Amino acid sequence: MAEKDFYEILGVPRDASAAQIKKAYRQLARKYHPDKAQGDPHASDRFKEVQQAYEVLSDPQKRQNYDRFGPVGVNMGEGPWPAAEGTGRTYRYTTKGPGRINFDFSEIFGSGGGDFGFDFSEIFGNAAATDKFRRGRQSPQQQAPPRGKDIEHSVKVSFEEAIYGTTRDVVATISQARGTQHKERITVKIPAGVENGRKIRVRGKGQPGPEGNDGDLIISVEVQEHRYFKRDGANIYLEVPITYTEAALGAKIDVPTLSGTTTVTIPPGSSSGRKLRLKGKGIKTPTRGNVGDMYLILKIVPPTDPDDETRQILRDLAQKRPQDDIRRDWH
Repeated sequence: MAEKDFYEILGVPRDASAAQIKKAYRQLARKYHPDKAQGDPHASDRFKEVQQAYEVLSDPQKRQNYDRFGPVGVNMGEGPWPAAEGTGRTYRYTTKGPGRINFDFSEIFGSGGGDFGFDFSEIFGNAAATDKFRRGRQSPQQQAPPRGKDIEHSVKVSFEEAIYGTTRDVVATISQARGTQHKERITVKIPAGVENGRKIRVRGKGQPGPEGNDGDLIISVEVQEHRYFKRDGANIYLEVPITYTEAALGAKIDVPTLSGTTTVTIPPGSSSGRKLRLKGKGIKTPTRGNVGDMYLILKIVPPTDPDDETRQILRDLAQKRPQDDIRRDWH
């Protein structure tokens, strides 16, 4: 059976650059690695072919020999390659057992395992294995120094401050050399629209680390509840009390919003629990910048101490519209 051409295996032209060869190899290695191509019975063989082709074509000297003499030298095991014409040199290619190639993964990942910005987990799907691989290949000089510890603080803000944004001065205790400490006052910006429990990170304001790799200051925001408004994400909810007559006949009433007082119309025949939507009267989110809505929840409130005349009017209304009428569907 004729040997497959290494250029065809990688899908590159014979005049491909080293960068083109490396890119083609990475794509095919990810595609055919057994951990990624489970269920494909030919994936393992293709993966080996791709490795073998890249091992030869990525080496300038081996590629020159392959272009000159073809695959015959590759399949000789450990032994001499034919002498290059006019040079008198002899070239060697080493394998380790049938079908196995003395292959160095640093050809893909660089001497540090990540010099080319390539993630080992893209082939093997295992981030932990990637970290272990990289740590094993890095020298102590290459490994990043440990960071200083983060400092955590919590701050309380009012409902309005959370809506419109504010600042807070935080006093952080910073450890120094020889066990000494000093306090540093840091002004933290609380963004408009911040939600309860949101954490704000101030880079480099934590405990000092070696070589200037300081930790961070992490602020946890506690938003106090409002007397009337309730918040759900970017939306605001307000319970609006209305009278019997406003609910039955409809009315125009003034209600508070985040941007001031607004007049709204209560539709005739409204019942308790009905929602009225005020579009764009909610909160502007700090991340996406979109604005929520405001919802008015109607609540019919009966008179607490009606006079005799009011009672008589209610009795007349009850005789004219018996209460059983509104519950007739139960029968």
